[in-house]
Amino acid sequence: MPLGAPRRPNWFAIAHQGRRTAPPARCPGDPAPVDVPGWPLIFRGSAAVRAGLVTARRLQGPAFVRVLPDTWAARHLVPLGHADRCRAVSRWSGGRGVIAGWAAAELSGAPCAPAGAPVEVLLPVRARAPAGVRVRRDRLHPGEIEWRDGIRVTTPLRTAFDLARGEDETDAVVAVDALAFRHGFSPDLLLHFAVRYRGLRGVSRVPGVLGLADRRAASPPETRLRLLLVRAGLPRPQAQHPVRDDVRRRAVWLDLAYPAARVGIEYEGADHTGPDRVLRDAARVTRLVDAGWRIYRYTRFDLRDEPGRIVAEIGRALDHAPSGTS
Repeated sequence: MPLGAPRRPNWFAIAHQGRRTAPPARCPGDPAPVDVPGWPLIFRGSAAVRAGLVTARRLQGPAFVRVLPDTWAARHLVPLGHADRCRAVSRWSGGRGVIAGWAAAELSGAPCAPAGAPVEVLLPVRARAPAGVRVRRDRLHPGEIEWRDGIRVTTPLRTAFDLARGEDETDAVVAVDALAFRHGFSPDLLLHFAVRYRGLRGVSRVPGVLGLADRRAASPPETRLRLLLVRAGLPRPQAQHPVRDDVRRRAVWLDLAYPAARVGIEYEGADHTGPDRVLRDAARVTRLVDAGWRIYRYTRFDLRDEPGRIVAEIGRALDHAPSGTS
């Protein structure tokens, strides 16, 4: 034993001396006898206590926060970001769960979830869902599961299929568009899932959703804007339409366009509000107008508060286009 090293008590000798003192679960410097997934960031509290990594009293102290039943997180991680919320749900499930639905879409890099959407997890057994979690039992092929950041999650195609079965058709199309754009697959591939899983709840909705989907849509608001126009009876606009810029010899991309009528539609999100972006957008619109395009620019407030005005403006623009171009 190195000089100065702490001497470990002989628990066998102590026990035979009649003492009732129980040995600590783990002596200082000893490795944990059991691997506890996620320790010391996001983990099952009971497993950490059994492994001797922490005492029940210290678990209740300031260093950790209970985020789900028997699931704890290091305080500096709270409030949890999306990936850590999913990781916490995975820990809570004992590693048996597969993150699915909106949570899986976000994990895969397709930001499209409605505000406040719960973390959905597929489990092989029934379980009561804690707050902020949705538990679902469903048929799942092993090839429809992948690992992301140490979390089991449904693949983008399976995630799109699940969300395409949702009750809200607009949200379903938004999800399929976002996942298809991010991962480069054709939405029609989801028909194979509809055949494989015919009889599952909501499968009958999938063909209708695919008929409205467009893998070229670059953001959920663009999808919502396109659906607004189509449902109002206007022709379907082209998503991400390129317009040649002869001066700069490169394409200028329009969010939505009616090329024959030279009507372009742009969604102005938060990323368009920075000073440099505002100046670039102004120059871009000038070039488009100079090329003979009429450009209509809308924000989230227009979509939320005045959808009728959007439809009326685009309808008039198409009506006033040269004969035979709309």
